[in-house]
This record gives sequence, structure tokens and C-alpha cells, in this order.
Amino acid sequence: MSADLLAPLDLTGRVALVTGGTGGIGRATVERLAAYGATMALTCVEGVEDPATVAAGFGGLAVTVHPLDLRDPVSIRRCMASVTAAHGRIDILVNNAAVGSATVAAFSDDPDIQDSLMLAINADGTLKMCQQFMALPGGPGRKLINISSVGGGITAFPGFRLSDGMSKAAVAFLTRQLAAEAVHGEVDVFAICPGATNTPMFQASTLSKLTPEALAAFLARLPKGRLIEPSEIAALVHFLSGPASRALHGAVLDASMGLGSRPGLMSEYA
Repeated sequence: MSADLLAPLDLTGRVALVTGGTGGIGRATVERLAAYGATMALTCVEGVEDPATVAAGFGGLAVTVHPLDLRDPVSIRRCMASVTAAHGRIDILVNNAAVGSATVAAFSDDPDIQDSLMLAINADGTLKMCQQFMALPGGPGRKLINISSVGGGITAFPGFRLSDGMSKAAVAFLTRQLAAEAVHGEVDVFAICPGATNTPMFQASTLSKLTPEALAAFLARLPKGRLIEPSEIAALVHFLSGPASRALHGAVLDASMGLGSRPGLMSEYA
């Protein structure tokens, strides 16, 4: 039996880049992969977050932080070049950075501009990150992991913002298309579609708008009666980053704890 199969979770010697790694699912992923031996790079928002401050926020964890603006192809190329210069290569790319209905409002008050930004950052930015990664040299076993959403990536929910769902659907399609193109290649391609996850972004977009009574009712309707924790999604990223995931090449994983199978939970008891 090969060493890879005997130690499927060991990431020692692997270089991983997590976009949007400063909080939520991204931060949990950085911490999880580092705990299993990966050399970690993450991105911060170019011109908004200070790389040194972000790095210091991880305490004693050794990370490099690279500015990134997903709206700007030049910034994307610069970020990928910076990571490669720092670490020599990128073995694992986790495309986690995105904006949601609440966070996109920081860019503009105009709903039309917000919709365009949602698609530019979540869909087109992810596309360009994928293209840059796929073009990099490297050996077998490289992993491309896109973070989509159950809304758009798996199913549709009434009232879900159209541009948000469209952007996440685009990421899921992109994953399948890249997997088809790379089926004989050295890069394994996946997407994860989380459900209602306990992140600052979901807090801002949904939970903060609910009264205590409405919040309790909302949580009770969710699968298992609770939110998904970022660490649970990070554990899936970890598995996909290892050699045992190869058979899942092309998979778009419903990580919603069953919400994708029964989307009516969001409305049937309203």
C-alpha cells in the first residue's frame, strides 16, 4: 500500500493558497491545513487590509499574506506571482474569497453596481484565479478547490439575491467544466457548496436582521436545527487537499447538511 493511502491527511511539504483567508471558512481552512503540515499562504483585500496586521492576527502560525483584488486581472496575476516567489510553487488553491449581499454594500449603495460587482468578484475573479493556477507548472496531485454555495451551486431558494445565486452557479459550472478539461491532467478539481454557515458574512446578510424570536425559529428550521461551523467546511477542504480525494475529481459537493436536498425547509414552516 502506498504512503499516500496510509497517510491521506498529511499535508507536510504541500503549499496551499487560501483566498479570503482572514475570517470565516477561509480562516478555519488556513488553520486546519497548517495543523496538518501545509505551508500556508492567504490573501487579504488589496488596499483595505494590511498584510502584516493580518499575519500578526494568526499569532504564532507561520503564514504569508498576499494582497488581492479579484476585480483586477493585474492584481490576480501579481498575487499568484507573489505566492510562487515566496514558496516556489502552489500545490493547493482554495478559492474562498467572495462577497455576499451584505458585504458587497461596502463597495456601492447602487443595487445595479452591487450586482455587477457580485458577478465580477465571485464569478469572474474565481475564473481568473483558476486560469492562473491551471497554467502554473507542477507535478501530480495538485488540487483546485472552489467554494460555491448551496444557493445557486446546488438549488434555488425564493428570495435569494439573483446576482448572488448566479455567481455561485457560475462557480459550480466552472468547476465541472475545468474538471472535464483536466480529466487526464495532473490537477484535481472540486467545489464545495456550504449551507447556512456560522460566518461573519452570513451574520451580516441574514442573522443580524432577525429578531431573537425569528432567529430561534430560523435555526430550528435548519437541518439538524443548527448552523454549520466553518471548521466543518474546513475539514472537507482538508480531505479534498489530500491524495484520497482523487476519485472525486469533478465533484460539486453539497455541504449543506441536507438543505440542498430539502430546500423547502427555508420556507415550508414560515
